[in-house]
Amino acid sequence: MKQKRVFLSLFSIVTGVMLLGCNMEPSGNESSESSTLSVVTTFYPVYEFTKEVAGDRADVSMVIQAGTDVHGFEPSAKDVAAINDADVFVYSSGEMEPWVGSLMNSINSENLTVVRTADTNQFIHAEEHTHEEDNKERSEPTNEEILAENKDVPESIKLNGLSGHYHTGDVVQLIADSNQKKESDKLQWYVRKKDSQNWEAVSGQTKTAFEYETTGESIEVKVVLYDETGRQKAQSESVEVVIDNHEDLDPHIWLDPILAQDQINTIKDALIQADPDGKSYYEENAEEFNSELQQLDEEYQAAFSSATNRVFVVQHQAFGYIARRYDLEQIAVGGISTEVEPSPSRIAEINKLVTKYNVPVIYYQQGANSSIAQTVAQETGTEIEVLYDLESVTEEMQAEGLDYLSLMRKNLEALKLSIQ
Repeated sequence: MKQKRVFLSLFSIVTGVMLLGCNMEPSGNESSESSTLSVVTTFYPVYEFTKEVAGDRADVSMVIQAGTDVHGFEPSAKDVAAINDADVFVYSSGEMEPWVGSLMNSINSENLTVVRTADTNQFIHAEEHTHEEDNKERSEPTNEEILAENKDVPESIKLNGLSGHYHTGDVVQLIADSNQKKESDKLQWYVRKKDSQNWEAVSGQTKTAFEYETTGESIEVKVVLYDETGRQKAQSESVEVVIDNHEDLDPHIWLDPILAQDQINTIKDALIQADPDGKSYYEENAEEFNSELQQLDEEYQAAFSSATNRVFVVQHQAFGYIARRYDLEQIAVGGISTEVEPSPSRIAEINKLVTKYNVPVIYYQQGANSSIAQTVAQETGTEIEVLYDLESVTEEMQAEGLDYLSLMRKNLEALKLSIQ
């Protein structure tokens, strides 16, 4: 493959000399099949930005398809081979794609150009938003609770609903699956903090469904089944609730149209390094797309510059860069799960938020279960609207002509419903 490239480069030099001899000049902006790069990207924003800069001079592919968790993605042997054979590999950051570090240990290519587009120095810290009603009191451990550590109690209760990791403020929602429970029996949920030997009973958590708002510390969770006399009948195996705030940094940096321009320039420089002959072509494409990003920023600035209500409520804390850039306040409501119906206590909490901030709209992310958001909206008297974090854009959406710019403009129109 590399021998072929050398031959083609020599051919291009000879052709250029012949053209100059005929008083002709080859255009630096024309792409040719001989200069096509192989570029592998991770997920949609990186893919879109790279396509905009690379144009026809590169074959750009994306390894993480829509609907796949970017954080927990595990590249297949085919993915590793594709990256190993590529000229350029583009990803966002170690905070967004933590698996890239170990992936690089599997790559054996001296000619691969690796591009990290996001600068950690530009990252913002995830904001924490808590409410007094979220702070559930826990009772002090009693002798009975300490006995929950009893190894003689069979571990016959299965826990469902555990996620790979959580962020501070997320609500853990687990379901105890036990066919031993009788009507007179009682369940009790327990948590144990990291490095602690003591299990603590969680006040009010005595039903099959468990809800617990996380702090910044990982914990273990288990449930114990008692009979009517208080004797322990069964318990679950303890599960670890992992809190990973990505060093408390928000990696959704591509949602800021100004910082996105820096990412475009980083990609441009990497493509020029891999393909010097395309320098003017990449520079022209990057300049053109950055102009469109600048126009997008001006549209946001014009929409929100004189707004008096600057608060918006979201399901997941992913839009902090938009909030910071345009002086808005993002409030993230943990507990609107995409898989489990929210409890009455959760809906009551959201209702208080709606009243306090006079919230007309609750936003959920594209890809989330809208039926649950609809339930919340009916209980609180609000409307629901989608926001796009652009982590995942389906092929169908792309076929409809939806891309970074159009989806960011959809976000702008949606946010106008709250910010006025």
